[in-house]
Amino acid sequence: MLFASRPSRRAALALAAAATTALTVTSCSAGASGGAGGAGGGAAKGSITVFNGNTGTITENFNPFSPGLLQPTLGVIYQPLYYINLARESEPTPMLATGYAWNEDGTQLTITTRQGVTWSDDEPFTAEDVAFTFDLIAKTPEINSTGLELVSAEATDDQTAVLTFPAPAYTEEAALLGNTPIIPEHVWSTVSDPATTTNPDPVGTGPFTVKSIDSQSYVLEKNPSYWEQGKPAINEVRYISLATADAASAALTAGQVDWMSAFLPGLEQLLENQEDLSYVNTPALTTSIFTCSNAGLGCEGPQTDVAVRQAMYYALDRDQLNQLAGGGFAATGSPTLLLPERDADWIADPAHLETPSGADTAKAKQVLDAAGWVEGADGIRTKDGQRLSMTVQTVTGWSDYISLNDAMAQQMKAVGIELKPVQLAYNEWNNNQVQGTYQLSLDSIGLGASSNPYHTYQPRFTTVSTAQVGESAGNNGNYARYSNPVVDEAIAVAATTEDEAVQKQQYAVVQQQIVNDLPYVPIYVNSTLTEFNNSRATGWPTNDDRYAFAASWKSWDNGVVLTTIEPVD
Repeated sequence: MLFASRPSRRAALALAAAATTALTVTSCSAGASGGAGGAGGGAAKGSITVFNGNTGTITENFNPFSPGLLQPTLGVIYQPLYYINLARESEPTPMLATGYAWNEDGTQLTITTRQGVTWSDDEPFTAEDVAFTFDLIAKTPEINSTGLELVSAEATDDQTAVLTFPAPAYTEEAALLGNTPIIPEHVWSTVSDPATTTNPDPVGTGPFTVKSIDSQSYVLEKNPSYWEQGKPAINEVRYISLATADAASAALTAGQVDWMSAFLPGLEQLLENQEDLSYVNTPALTTSIFTCSNAGLGCEGPQTDVAVRQAMYYALDRDQLNQLAGGGFAATGSPTLLLPERDADWIADPAHLETPSGADTAKAKQVLDAAGWVEGADGIRTKDGQRLSMTVQTVTGWSDYISLNDAMAQQMKAVGIELKPVQLAYNEWNNNQVQGTYQLSLDSIGLGASSNPYHTYQPRFTTVSTAQVGESAGNNGNYARYSNPVVDEAIAVAATTEDEAVQKQQYAVVQQQIVNDLPYVPIYVNSTLTEFNNSRATGWPTNDDRYAFAASWKSWDNGVVLTTIEPVD
């Protein structure tokens, strides 16, 4: 099973989560809301301030199934059945479940739920809530981003939930147990539209509840009904929004932020003589150019031509990009979108283990020439009257991504491609991807439910996980609008077995297709720099103790971090 045999430590998300998306430099100004302890200082005793990537106005949304959810919704307010630590090799940690078992053919999963848990409104948590959660997801296409199919979801008693599937579902194990927020039936059974509700008064089992929210910050307070005795030790957590990288640096060094994940130029020099500040770097996410690739689903622009995407892949000088935008912290990625170091055993063709380090401009030009893109007088190519010019979006304040776009524009120009970078507020950037109303977007891929490639490939490449342009592709969905029946079939076969040899055969088919089609053009495995202020709280993850993935934007892990840290006396 996936929990027992995942190859090694995992990388995810986006936003990832969200899920699992890599948020680099974003935040809300501590000055605007005063931080947790006022504009001139940090949080009060027993309180911390977090910057998790929000820029611009904060929009209230605690719906655990919404692509636009506020990040601590998952793991801090709502919890999964198990916690899976992607930062190191370890066994899953029981959360709302204490045991599970498959039947012989993998079509039935029996879950034993934890006793003594109550919801934050003091109603008891039971197996009925687990069965209700999975039944609701399966019956509501708008929140069923993985295409979950169920024959039934039933509670056979207060501690036992049984999920029955129409086909073997071994590969769904990690997503079912470690990446599904369990919701209370007594609340959500009255929600008329679970896809669109913003869930303003969330009732969860997590360590914190919502205290207040405004356009620049929101505050969570300790859940007095939390089931883990003695946790959390922190009383209050304030999440803020910052505008720029400069604002993030200033907030950190001024003691107005206690936990943030941001690429800060000159980080080591910035932290010199700052004895209360520390950082960790945990590269895990493949920074990529997302393309709205499928004209058949409504995508418009030169990026719908596979030759253009291939030329972009060859035109990138990744070593130069790492030095100019990555601060030298980035690692080499793979065109398979797996992690070369962690996932080498899953990558079928050694030629696809790593991306090229330097640009192959001759190859890029050759691909474009063969596809009929003709160089114009200004050096930019055209075909059938269409100029090879595309807009690439990123979030205002994400300084490394902004630098990436600027540097890539120069590299692409050398082969006749015009990139036009634009910066947007986070909500607009995210909505464009979810709805498919973009040409190119800079984002990251990684940190699925487990390190099995199924959790990279199923959400990003299957037809079931995408939608027509103008419709939501769901949370952590197929934003490239990619649809390939060969890929669909291979992933479906891999999902029906726990035999890794069979899975590897199917993933080899997937890799052959996506390395050619490149709906997501990989750049490199970006750094994940996370900074801490140790003057108000201690016990943060370190390189020696990776008890959780440290990033302040990482759903699920945030709940573990916030129940582990302790206030400084």
